[in-house]
Amino acid sequence: MSVNYKTVVQKPADKQWYLLGIATGLAITMKHLLKNLFNKKDMITLNYPEQKYDYSNRFKGNHILTVKKDGAIRCTACMLCATNCPADCITITASEHPSAEVEKYPISYEIDMLRCVFCGYCEEACPVDAIRLGPEWQTPGLNGAEFNYDIKHLAYRASLKGGVQSVVDDKERSKSGI
Repeated sequence: MSVNYKTVVQKPADKQWYLLGIATGLAITMKHLLKNLFNKKDMITLNYPEQKYDYSNRFKGNHILTVKKDGAIRCTACMLCATNCPADCITITASEHPSAEVEKYPISYEIDMLRCVFCGYCEEACPVDAIRLGPEWQTPGLNGAEFNYDIKHLAYRASLKGGVQSVVDDKERSKSGI
């Protein structure tokens, strides 16, 4: 007695509906295309150079080094921002400050913006409110060298109008022992 084992091979469910899924996706895309083509006034579009989108106050854009009331940089070169940066894009060179009241200060503070991921860890790590992520988001440039921001650009660029003052007060810091 011979037994004939014929197995019936069925296509999996996802293979059976493959063409139906593609057709549905194309239909949805065509519906949106025709809707936007014939109802241009309902489209959400900005004419960019003339109209600009208003971001919220919580928007995290380009970095800013804050300054004290006298215009000096708030940074104490503690290296916490550079240590906390996951992209390793912050480079700080510290030096002793001429004043005995201040231990050290940065003589060089650079951020490689092409490596930065705008995570905000540098802002969170800073104990003296020296670095912030500001509201600017446009960073035009012709080559990679223009994206290495130094102290001059981070603290004193023209759009900052003389620098952004820190909210931390020196007298309060000294009373607290910070």
